[in-house]
Amino acid sequence: MIHGGFRAMGTTVEAWATSEASWVDTRTLFADVEAELSRFRPDSALSALNENPNRHVSVTGRLAAALVAAADVRDRTDGLVDAGVGAAVTAWGYDRTFTQISDLDSPPSGLTAPVWDIADGVVTRPPGVALDLGGIGKGWTADLAVEAGYAVVASAGGDIRSADPRAVVPVTGPDGDVVATLAVGVGALATSSTARRQWRVAGERVSHLIDPRTSRPVRSPVVSATVIAETGVDAEAGAKAVLMLGVDGLAWASRQAWIRAAMVVWDTGSVYGTTGLRLAA
Repeated sequence: MIHGGFRAMGTTVEAWATSEASWVDTRTLFADVEAELSRFRPDSALSALNENPNRHVSVTGRLAAALVAAADVRDRTDGLVDAGVGAAVTAWGYDRTFTQISDLDSPPSGLTAPVWDIADGVVTRPPGVALDLGGIGKGWTADLAVEAGYAVVASAGGDIRSADPRAVVPVTGPDGDVVATLAVGVGALATSSTARRQWRVAGERVSHLIDPRTSRPVRSPVVSATVIAETGVDAEAGAKAVLMLGVDGLAWASRQAWIRAAMVVWDTGSVYGTTGLRLAA
């Protein structure tokens, strides 16, 4: 098995492949997807879409496919996971790569609601709505790598897709300590956390996770949520929704047929999980 890591999409990507050629294919795939979907690259297809002043814009290729996936998880999470929060993410200070973020003196106001849709390759959104695929992009690309046969396991900043029935994943809490080791097998795992990417706005700590219901950084007693699902997209969306729902997150996850199991770490350090959670032996 060939194993290695590289930087892409603002994080560290690791891949396990059966050959050097397949490992290189995985790295190339991540680079190509980032070139199309990054909001930090002015020449990306996503940036061109966000800068287009027209209400209706035709999109193709990977951008169209990723937006269809984003619309699907938005609908399945009742709007909790919405790629339309791009303008709010930028307004709250995440307008450049994370290492370059500066604190803000005051919070933004007058933010546009994340209203958008895609149908038959056409994106429709009112002026002021910007799309951000950073939320599902890593898991979506890990899915592509495994489904194409390039990687047996692909991990993009903790968004993991696996075709290995033996796969187990250690999950760390906000302090970096391992709080559980979970059996993933053939499937996917993702963790969403408010503890890793923080800065200050008007003296208050905020995170990169924007709640579409308020257009503000999420407030939740859950500081970390982990979900196991069939795909990386599902796991990422589920983890973010569980975190945003806070005290109701695990109950919500238990009702979703597309979520296999979920686990949360509270701001008190307590760890809880759904009944479907399997700890690795």
